[in-house]
Amino acid sequence: MSGLLLKNIRPFGGAATNILIRDGRIASIGSGEPENVKVEDGNGAIAIPGFVEAHAHLDKSLWGMGWHAHQAGPTLEDKISTERRLRRELDIDPRRQSARQVALAASHGTTAIRSHVDVDTDQKLWCFEGVAETRQHFRDVVDMEIVAFPQSGMMIRPGTLELMDAALAAGADVVGGLDPCGIDRDPKGQLDAVFGLAEKHGKPIDIHLHEPDALGAFSLELIIERTRALGMRGKVTVSHAFCLGMTDRLRVNALVEQLAREDIAIATTAPAGWPAPAADELRRAGVRLCAGSDGIRDTWGPYGNLDMLERALFIGLRNNFRNDSDVEYALHVCTQGGADVLKLESYGLHEGAHADLVLIDAETIPEAVAARPKRKLVLKRGQPIARDGQALITVE
Repeated sequence: MSGLLLKNIRPFGGAATNILIRDGRIASIGSGEPENVKVEDGNGAIAIPGFVEAHAHLDKSLWGMGWHAHQAGPTLEDKISTERRLRRELDIDPRRQSARQVALAASHGTTAIRSHVDVDTDQKLWCFEGVAETRQHFRDVVDMEIVAFPQSGMMIRPGTLELMDAALAAGADVVGGLDPCGIDRDPKGQLDAVFGLAEKHGKPIDIHLHEPDALGAFSLELIIERTRALGMRGKVTVSHAFCLGMTDRLRVNALVEQLAREDIAIATTAPAGWPAPAADELRRAGVRLCAGSDGIRDTWGPYGNLDMLERALFIGLRNNFRNDSDVEYALHVCTQGGADVLKLESYGLHEGAHADLVLIDAETIPEAVAARPKRKLVLKRGQPIARDGQALITVE
């Protein structure tokens, strides 16, 4: 047999049809039923492209390690230092733990991940090397981007810049940054270093920006200025961007206009406890928006499960999305939105696209977001990687 026929499935909840997959791609969409192909009857399930987890930390999860009481203090610096200490004490092995998270993500229908991976003077390249091994081992399960991420700071920890440079030379895909004012207290120094690495290695940028209100707006303005001056349009993502949720809407509107002009993307987790960018404002302005789970049951907190369908629910709740079209946009952020930010080639549900597909038993997309049923079938390049909510791969 050559190929796979997904029979009686409904792309994005539309009319029932068939999808023929050959050589890992969607060969045709229509009612035909060719001979000599394997047939999978969807029984009317919704078909969507694979979810895109656009902001994860695969190197630091406690998933599968039993329950550990959380010791993180109240400040960001407390959480970072506690995590750095517990990595070795608890043996949070980045290779083992990232593999477990790949299986978890696959079970929920995720077929592409951008993972921030810690690079610092304590761990050096241990985390990068472990996640890079997982990336290679599971290359047929998930497309993975690795962000070299200075979680403990860059300018305040001499030697980190050189380690970041080494990680990028060894195969990290994206240059990371973190709170230029709040962590490094040297916005010019950190941003010069981040953009300098991006220029040297020809890599895009993804900067965590937790800084709130006016401080975050100041840092965001500096990021926008450098993006413009260095010709980095379309190559920069700002994660979290809590400052876009501040009450000074005039300043926020001005920032959003500049983000759109420089095609700077925003990654959100739709957090419950922090101000957050307004998804509809970004949509109207034409700013690319993607989403991610951030930390998953790690030393920072006990929550998370890498389910991007649930993340679409969080986006809907956080943004007060109630109309069907708005809830559909929440799902778009977790699929095509992420693909647009990661610039995935041949993504989607059309002829010629990679056959990275998820089947969901639901009547409509909004019902799928609201009910979050187990994923009936997940395909990566036309091959099953999960069925009925269970990954079909083996990990420790």
